[in-house]
Amino acid sequence: MGESAYSLYIVECADGSLYTGVAADVEKRLREHAAGGKRGAKYLRSRGPLTLRYSAAVGDRGTALRVEARVKKLPRREKLAIIHRQLDVLALLAD
Repeated sequence: MGESAYSLYIVECADGSLYTGVAADVEKRLREHAAGGKRGAKYLRSRGPLTLRYSAAVGDRGTALRVEARVKKLPRREKLAIIHRQLDVLALLAD
């Protein structure tokens, strides 16, 4: 059995900050974040409501984690370019 496809997602917090993550099931992951419990990211606690701004399938878990690491290092303007589909996340792996 092959590994399931993972997606990269970008969430906007109520304070305007952007959070990047990866998940096999983005909707389930967002519910975990919104619940504010142990399974949600510490950064997102008390920053709700959360709004999903971007989600795209990027491949297996390893690829997703590499893309996530690259996106997290990007300045805000480039993350916004991803959200507005002006920058392809998979192109980040090319360099």
